[in-house]
Amino acid sequence: MQEALQHNILYSCVGEQKRGEEPFVPEHVLGLIIQGSIDVFTENGVENLAKGTLSLVRKNQLIKAVKKPDAEKPFMGIYIFLDTNLLKNYSLEHNIRGSGIYVGEPNVMLQFDPFMKGYFDSLMPYFDQPERLTETLAKVKTIEAIELLLRNPTLKNFLFDFSEPHKIDLEAFMNRYFSYNVPMTQFAKLTGRSISSFKRDFTKVFNTTPEKWLQNRRLEMAFFLITQRKKRPSEVYLEVGFENLSHFSTAFKNKFGVNASGV
Repeated sequence: MQEALQHNILYSCVGEQKRGEEPFVPEHVLGLIIQGSIDVFTENGVENLAKGTLSLVRKNQLIKAVKKPDAEKPFMGIYIFLDTNLLKNYSLEHNIRGSGIYVGEPNVMLQFDPFMKGYFDSLMPYFDQPERLTETLAKVKTIEAIELLLRNPTLKNFLFDFSEPHKIDLEAFMNRYFSYNVPMTQFAKLTGRSISSFKRDFTKVFNTTPEKWLQNRRLEMAFFLITQRKKRPSEVYLEVGFENLSHFSTAFKNKFGVNASGV
């Protein structure tokens, strides 16, 4: 088994080190590392999340992570995606609302107490047979997760803040997240813009199109990593935001006039 998404619950079992393909988090995620660990790349360096780490990850953010198995055992984790519509319905049904815009940490480490252990233990039988987790059961288990999280009243704003990302400094955001390989529509959403206003504002700020700027910025970072940090092209292309090595190698040669493996 590699990874199986059954409705909104993801069972992950990875036998070799694996970088997450999709760095954009569209919904809140409650996740437990059952075996192995995860390296999360942040602006402050690499943070390792070990076996037994229980975390709540906020939606609408970009995250780079690598799942790492133990020496003899695969990586295993369970992730519950807390769908916005389900949260809205829960909020209305139970008359629970946030008191304002959530301004806390985007990733919250939680205590893996006996109640959370019992909850995740109840999901384990579906690890090998995820097809037995029906849509109705998945909804019941998601509501149970919400109930458990609300034991901590400080998480109410986290869960029930339904505001959209506000318009933010485009230059600062793009220089921070240029290496994340996500569609332009997601860059636009995360900066609080429609795709048309994003492209318009981008041209005003950078005097070029987003596509051209991103490729040049990623290639410049790749050149630095290869020449100064002595990294191999095969190590670099994903790190700077290219989808495949072939495209990266061609773009690198076109920009710098030499092969990436020869600098």
